Amino acid sequence: MLTKLEQSKQRWGGQSQIIDNWLQERQAVLVAYCDLIGLQNNDSIAHKTPEKRKIQRFCQLLMDYISASHFEIFHDVIEQCQKKGPVDKQKAEKIFPTLNKSTDLALAFNDQFAEATKTKLPDNFDLQLATLGRAMEDRFNQEDQLLAMLHRY
Repeated sequence: MLTKLEQSKQRWGGQSQIIDNWLQERQAVLVAYCDLIGLQNNDSIAHKTPEKRKIQRFCQLLMDYISASHFEIFHDVIEQCQKKGPVDKQKAEKIFPTLNKSTDLALAFNDQFAEATKTKLPDNFDLQLATLGRAMEDRFNQEDQLLAMLHRY
C-alpha cells in the first residue's frame, strides 16, 4: 500500500494543497497501520499485542482521514465533476457507495477499539484489523480513481 501511495503522490502531488494534505494523511494512516500490525522493515509481521496508545493513535489518524475525505475531498470532487459534465459525475457517484462501506468499517473499528480499556484485546482483533486493512486498500484504489477523473482534463 505504501508503494501505491508513493505513486499517487508522484502523480497528483503538487496540484492542490487539499490533495497534498489528504495524501499526507493517507500516509500517516498507513504508517500507523503498519506500526499497529507490527510490520517490520523486512516485511515480516511481529505477532504481539499492540500497545493501547498505538491503537488510539491509529484510530485518531483514521478518523481524521475519513473526515477529510467526506467533508473536504469528496465535496470538491463532485463539484469539479459537475463542471466537467454529467458522465464524470455519474462515474464519481458510482464510487461513493463503495467508499461508504470502508467508512462504516472504519467507524465500527474506531468505536470498538479507540477507547478500549481492557488490557487484553478480543481474540478477533487481528481479523478485524486485517479486514479493515483490505477495505482501506480498496478505498485508496477507489479514491485514486476519483483523483484520476479530476486530473484527466
